[in-house]
Amino acid sequence: MAYDEYLEEGFPIGGGVVESTCGHTVKDRMEGTGRRWSIQGAESTLPLRSVYTSSDWNAYWEWHMKLERSRLYGGVFEALGIADEYYNDILNKKAA
Repeated sequence: MAYDEYLEEGFPIGGGVVESTCGHTVKDRMEGTGRRWSIQGAESTLPLRSVYTSSDWNAYWEWHMKLERSRLYGGVFEALGIADEYYNDILNKKAA
């Protein structure tokens, strides 16, 4: 690594930031008295923990609801010429 160039540009050259993030996001959630995790449970929990700790929780759930409604209902509302009031309500609340 060209440490002198990276320092000149203001880039961090240590791993402290990464280690701190891993400790906060992973270790604090996964370790603790009596906690046992399967691989599947841990792999499903950590992405949500990452979304939560990055302050993207509300944006994630808006995206998730939109994706699920599309998956479950596809273009049913549009094909029937019915307004999707639930989704429109979400959009209106966000705009307000």
